[in-house]
Amino acid sequence: RVPISYNRACLTPRTCPYQECIESTVNVEPLPAAFSYPVYDFYGNALTFFSVEDPHDRLIVTAKSRVRLNPNLVAIPESSPPWEAVRDQTRQALTPELIDANQFSLDSEAPDVSVMLRDYAQASFVPGAPILVAALDLMRRIHAEFAYDPTATTVSTPIREVIENRRGVCQDFAHFQIGCMRALGLPARYVSGYIAPLTVDGEANLGAQASHAWVSVFAPGHGWVDMDPTNNQIPHNEHITLAWGRYYEEVSPVRGVILGGGAQHLTVAVSVVRE
Repeated sequence: RVPISYNRACLTPRTCPYQECIESTVNVEPLPAAFSYPVYDFYGNALTFFSVEDPHDRLIVTAKSRVRLNPNLVAIPESSPPWEAVRDQTRQALTPELIDANQFSLDSEAPDVSVMLRDYAQASFVPGAPILVAALDLMRRIHAEFAYDPTATTVSTPIREVIENRRGVCQDFAHFQIGCMRALGLPARYVSGYIAPLTVDGEANLGAQASHAWVSVFAPGHGWVDMDPTNNQIPHNEHITLAWGRYYEEVSPVRGVILGGGAQHLTVAVSVVRE
């Protein structure tokens, strides 16, 4: 049994131009001794902080939300600026928009891993290529060359293993594409959310059984453009955005600290239903 636990949940959908969070609740069992909601982080994500201070052998966190998805206008990739120009503008960071984007361009991988990521990316980011054209090509290559395998990785699997084994899940593919772009000095952020089991055309989406992840790429004049390498698509009306940050660790659905206890077992269930 765990005598006390402190937790943070990132389970409330964002409201943004293409999405409206109509209502959202987060319930915790056992009843928390302290509960703070919403608390907004540096990126504007709505967080829930709570502590359970009575001995407990299980913790159940249930989030329910109603979200309205608005038509997400897709940028014309060919009209985006050359990726080299975006890299240079991001480094100079002369406007608030570029200052914000710059924090998502900083590479934090080991030097040898960054070289591997850069080498993989350069097949898409040829000289003079518009950044969105190159990023979409990178997304398609990841989808074609990496196998979706829920048994291949965990949340702590390093990106080096994903590169070597060419297998993983949505989180791995998102981190891989982000790493490729940051190795070139380009801004890309990690997006956490959900995806409907089926597209509006009835095709199956990968990653619908749990939380989903994809990438958002910054292009001056176009803003942030989402890309889903797991499903090889630009999110339109099947993706529900919860939060964004630099990596999964910043926006993981639930994380915390426990005192005592023994082995842990995590069970996750996600249901997305169209009204």
